[in-house]
Amino acid sequence: MLGPDLDDAEDRLRAWSARPSGRADAAAALADRVAGISATATGAGDAIRVTVGSSGALTDLQLADRVQRMTGAELAGEIVRTMRRAQANLTTQVAAAVDDTVGGESETGRAVLDSFAQRFPEPAADPAEPVMPAPKPFPSFGEQGSFPSRPSFPHQADRR
Repeated sequence: MLGPDLDDAEDRLRAWSARPSGRADAAAALADRVAGISATATGAGDAIRVTVGSSGALTDLQLADRVQRMTGAELAGEIVRTMRRAQANLTTQVAAAVDDTVGGESETGRAVLDSFAQRFPEPAADPAEPVMPAPKPFPSFGEQGSFPSRPSFPHQADRR
């Protein structure tokens, strides 16, 4: 025995040298847990069911027959909104995995949580208005400000 101070220092040195390995193991465990995560959300009164994998990519889409009553634009919009809700659910699951492995206060934990929060934010409560207005229909002949109703070439002069 070398004395209490030296024994204590030796224990601290062992603990310190074991930390990087423990951190690497915890990070590997986190990566494994995150890789296995998926999230599901429903929309349009449960007529749409979307599942996404840990990368946020669509892994399953189920549509009930009643979606046929929706227009194409309504259906597409609802699928996208439902997918975004599923993606936002990933962040909650990843937070639990971070807490169980590397800890939410660790640098690795904060980086992983920030990455998911930035990629998959909570969707807005109300769908946003379209960024660009729908194009106006093609003008018909004779409308004010559209094609001229009188001939414009000299050989087509009005011969009334």
